[in-house]
Amino acid sequence: MSARLRVSVLVIGDEILGGFVQDTNSGWIAQRLQRVGVPLDRIVTVPDESEAVAQALQTELERARPRVVLTSGGIGSTPDDLTLEAVAASLGLPLVTEPEIDRRITQALRWSAGRGAGVTDEHERSMRRMAQVPEGARLLTGGEGLAPGIAVDVDGGSATPGGATIVILPGVPAELRRIMVEGVEPELLAGRGIPLHVAELTHGYPESTLNPILNRLVAEYPDVHVGSYPGSECLIRLKGPRPRVEEAMALVADYVATLDRTPSNAALRTAWQQRWR
Repeated sequence: MSARLRVSVLVIGDEILGGFVQDTNSGWIAQRLQRVGVPLDRIVTVPDESEAVAQALQTELERARPRVVLTSGGIGSTPDDLTLEAVAASLGLPLVTEPEIDRRITQALRWSAGRGAGVTDEHERSMRRMAQVPEGARLLTGGEGLAPGIAVDVDGGSATPGGATIVILPGVPAELRRIMVEGVEPELLAGRGIPLHVAELTHGYPESTLNPILNRLVAEYPDVHVGSYPGSECLIRLKGPRPRVEEAMALVADYVATLDRTPSNAALRTAWQQRWR
């Protein structure tokens, strides 16, 4: 049985670490991966520093393979956009000009000049940086702008048991999502996941009240992921193969029903919920 494909997400940006911008990309990616059944192992956020990007990338590449490492952000034309250079340096690859991106940049520069913008040599050099990609990189479907998604295979790529694919994505949410849906999912993830069944149940007791049944699930259903999340109405979430999840959730439901039938527990529920008001 071949090893299961796994994913890491590397978010790049000083603005996120500084609290100026909220990262919505990684949460959205996690939801998409959940739908196709490909496990997400890590979400790591690093500053716009070449060394930090390279170090984080190498850490993710050292994890179990096959693996896809998705990077988000840092591929524009400004000085802090260092992702392409950092990935190339980390892999020991030279930067080369990607013809299609370079063509798009030429069109953009002509468009600007045609509308009266002063396109200096320095401006053009900054723009052309976006066409400098790690050697061997390929464009992904869905990226229509100047910073489209590109993929770089390592050790044969994520299609091989011991390989990995680094996917460099723009940080702009709309562009990232389009490339994920049109390029990454069909080209790298399709048919590689095992979608899991998810079942949820809410209850009005303190979270620890259900520890006995949750401990039982962990012992008797090792193939079911058990999650418990506190609140005025606590949430139990089970994830795994459908028959096993449904069987395990039936035990939880029966346990809660037994609690509900005990008169003294009504006061416990009320006291717990009042704590959250």
